[in-house]
Amino acid sequence: MGEHIIKLPDVGEGVAEAELVEWHVKVGDLVREDTVLAAVMTDKATVEIPSPVDGEILWLGAEIGDTVAIGSPIVRLKVAGEGNVKPESSPPAETINAEPPAKLATPKPEAAPPSPKADEAKAKPAPSPASPKATGRLSVSGAPRAEGEKPLASPAIRLRAREAGIDLRQVAGSGPAGRISHEDIDAFLARGPQVAKISGLARNDSIEDIKVIGLRRKIAEKMTIAKSRIPHITYVEEIDVTALEDLRAALNKEKRADRPKLTLLPFLMRAMVKAIADQPNLNALFDDEAGIIHQHGGVHIGIAAQTPSGLVVPVVKHAEARDLWECAAEVNRLAEAAKSGTATRDELSGSTITITSLGAMGGVATTPVINHPEVAIIGVNKMMVRPVWDGTQFMPRKMMNLSSSFDHRVIDGWDAAVFVQRIKTLLETPALIFVD
Repeated sequence: MGEHIIKLPDVGEGVAEAELVEWHVKVGDLVREDTVLAAVMTDKATVEIPSPVDGEILWLGAEIGDTVAIGSPIVRLKVAGEGNVKPESSPPAETINAEPPAKLATPKPEAAPPSPKADEAKAKPAPSPASPKATGRLSVSGAPRAEGEKPLASPAIRLRAREAGIDLRQVAGSGPAGRISHEDIDAFLARGPQVAKISGLARNDSIEDIKVIGLRRKIAEKMTIAKSRIPHITYVEEIDVTALEDLRAALNKEKRADRPKLTLLPFLMRAMVKAIADQPNLNALFDDEAGIIHQHGGVHIGIAAQTPSGLVVPVVKHAEARDLWECAAEVNRLAEAAKSGTATRDELSGSTITITSLGAMGGVATTPVINHPEVAIIGVNKMMVRPVWDGTQFMPRKMMNLSSSFDHRVIDGWDAAVFVQRIKTLLETPALIFVD
């Protein structure tokens, strides 16, 4: 038998370290070749680490949340054959699963010779458990009787308990057969906040410490940077999407089999592309340390997506070169990859402007946080049918707010308003989206 050390492999794209976000094994587990041992995260992409050999886990070299350098040992296995470790080598002293040293046996003291009094005590029978002298006052910690067992108490005791809101089932009785006395009530009340009320309501003073790791830590870091370094201005505008929704329904009804179903997002993406053509300064990244605005020709739209692991932003690259259905197909593909955790690092980076939407949960208005170092984000709020005055009468219209935030260091309020108003015009007259 030998030992085999597995090191954190190069996960690509010049990454020097990764955060350990999940162990799939523990010490003592038997694993096969290609068994997934752990998952690490780089930026927002999660990479699984498989075992290259069969063996038994002897040692794990990091804790969840640790940042591990590429090439560092992370797993040690016992394997058939020689393995890749010399016999004299040993694992690092500090590991998360190192077995504690065996406790030394404490020698027992020699027994003292028995005294006459001890012999006498042995000869006396033990008092009966039912005897009050044997039980004394019962402990009042926790429920003293089994489920369904009726507590023994006088009418006076029951009245006092009822007035005090005490559940007698939780009171230990010190009398014969566990009968509850006034002294038992006093002892129970002395416990203070632990008193159990008849109503079943009880205080909960527990505190759970949850370590912020993985994607949640990445999100926290990103939001901290965005809010601490970018002075946001948020502009909210109401959009009448009645005509857009009619067009969308008609296109979906007549769509070809090779085309995806259209949602609102592809229309908004195409409207943003047209608006950016008029205001290219909105499609930019601001390097505030160098004082340089990187204005991009390609429109790479990030789509903020909620996944079981947290918020990620897959990117539709070159939206300016995609028609309505191509935008829809790419959004669907990226959303599925993000939810399944298979999105690559390239698919989760490179955006120049972002859309954020909570769908039906979108609320009336929001204040989106800019995806640093971008300078703009477009927030989609939920669609609602509202009465709108058309000059002669109120008509039911499908209305939706856009809540958009801009980096006020480089985008003036006027420019932000012009940009949103251009998008509003295109969405309210959707035929213009198709006009070159």
